[in-house]
Amino acid sequence: MKIAIGTDHAGERFAQASLLYMASQGIEVVSFLPNFINPTSVDYPDFASLVAAQVAQKTCDFGVLICGTGIGMSIAANKYKGIRAAVVHDAFTARACRAHNNANILCVGDRVIGLGVFEECLRIFLSTPFEGGRHLTRVCKIEQLER
Repeated sequence: MKIAIGTDHAGERFAQASLLYMASQGIEVVSFLPNFINPTSVDYPDFASLVAAQVAQKTCDFGVLICGTGIGMSIAANKYKGIRAAVVHDAFTARACRAHNNANILCVGDRVIGLGVFEECLRIFLSTPFEGGRHLTRVCKIEQLER
């Protein structure tokens, strides 16, 4: 599995936790992170674009995007054809977005959820398969909207 990760200046804590978790699981990571040593404000659409392009081009299997709320990242990433970026807040939304929506980018807000909840969401998102079936019909309808 290969994961692209990107964050703006608000996501250092979650980015570091992501990198540690993925390394422990043997997951290959392509990271697009700002300079946390000399932090300055950066624009989240720039990082969302880098990650979404990797996933849309199938260079990476999934993406993880982190900003203050997760919302801006998801809006920007969802502009790419083939991207289904979902903002998650808990274990239920992390599982449902994969199982029902075949989401391929996890978006979270460092200012919205705690580190432990984020780690649980990341683990669930990466381990939950898409259920297909009746959900496939719905995902296909989303894909038709992109055309």
